Amino acid sequence: MHEQTIDIDRMEQVVNLFGSFDVNIIALEKEYNVSITNHGSEIKVKGDPENVSRAVRAIQGLLVLINKGETINDHSIRYVISLVKDGEDEKIANLIDSDCICITAKGRPVKPKTLGQKRYVEAIRDNIVVFGIGPAGTGKTYLAVAMAVMAFRQKQVNRIILTRPAVEAGEKLGFLPGDLQHKIDPYLRPLYDALYDMLGADNFLKCQERGDIEVAPLAYMRGRTLDDSFIILDEAQNTTPQQMKMFLTRLGFNSKAVVTGDVTQIDLPDGKKSGLKEAIKILKDIDDIAIVRLNEKDVVRHRLVQQIIKAYEQNEEAWRVKHD
Repeated sequence: MHEQTIDIDRMEQVVNLFGSFDVNIIALEKEYNVSITNHGSEIKVKGDPENVSRAVRAIQGLLVLINKGETINDHSIRYVISLVKDGEDEKIANLIDSDCICITAKGRPVKPKTLGQKRYVEAIRDNIVVFGIGPAGTGKTYLAVAMAVMAFRQKQVNRIILTRPAVEAGEKLGFLPGDLQHKIDPYLRPLYDALYDMLGADNFLKCQERGDIEVAPLAYMRGRTLDDSFIILDEAQNTTPQQMKMFLTRLGFNSKAVVTGDVTQIDLPDGKKSGLKEAIKILKDIDDIAIVRLNEKDVVRHRLVQQIIKAYEQNEEAWRVKHD
C-alpha cells in the first residue's frame, strides 16, 4: 500500500474539492481505486503506486481550478480525469487563463470549459472563416453565438445572422402546422435558445425588430452579400456542396463566418454529399480559414452524452475494421 500527501493552504479548498457529501472525492476514489482522506491541512491518498500517482495529479489539477475561483462539478472531475489519462494535466493552467467571452442575460460569464473549446474560440478570434467540427454537446453553436454577441456589443459588426439548412430528420415539413416560417422555426430553435440566453428575450426581440439580428433558413441567404456581419451556419453537415459554396460566397467586407457541424449526424438523403465534408477538404490550406475539431472530451453536457458518443465511435471503428 502506497501513500502520498498533498498539502492544502485553506479549508475552503478542501470543501470545494470534496464537494457536497464528498461526491467529488468518491468519484476520484472509484476512478483510481484509491482511498482519499482529509486530515487538517493535508489530503492523504492511499492505494496502488501508479493509481495513487494519477489520483494525486487529478487532485492537483482540480486544486489549480479551485485556486482560480472555479467550482468543481461532475464535468470538472471528468475532464481532469481525461487530461490525466492523456498526460495533458499540466495544460489545465492554460485553460483557466481563458478570458470571459461575454456575460449572459442572467449575469453568468461565458468562457471555454475545455482546451478544445479554447482553441475554437481563439480560432474564431483570429480568423475570418472558422469550421467547428464535433459531436453534440461540445458547445460549437453556443460559443459561436457568444463570440457573435461579443463582436456585436463591441461594435465590431453591425448585425448577427444565424442560419441552418431546414433538412428533415425523420419528419416531414409538410405535416407540421402553420405557414412556412412556422414550419421552419423548430429547425432554428437551438439558435433562438442561445440568443435568448445571451441577450434575454426582450433584448433579442428588439434587436430582431431593428434588423440587427436575423435568424433564417439557409435558402434565404441566396443572392445576398453580407457586409459588417457575424454569420453562423449551424448543422452544416446537412448542406449540399452547392449550398455550402453559396453560403461561403455570401461573405462581405468586415464580416466573419463560423460554420458548425457534426459529420457523424448527416440527415441528407442517401447518395447526397455533405457540403461540410467537402468544404473542409477543399479549404484546409487557405489562409484566414481555420478548421477546429472537437471530440468527446469537449462535451459539456451530461456525462452520459460523452459515453454515448464514445460508444458510437467505437462501434463505427469496429465496423470499418471488419469491412476494410
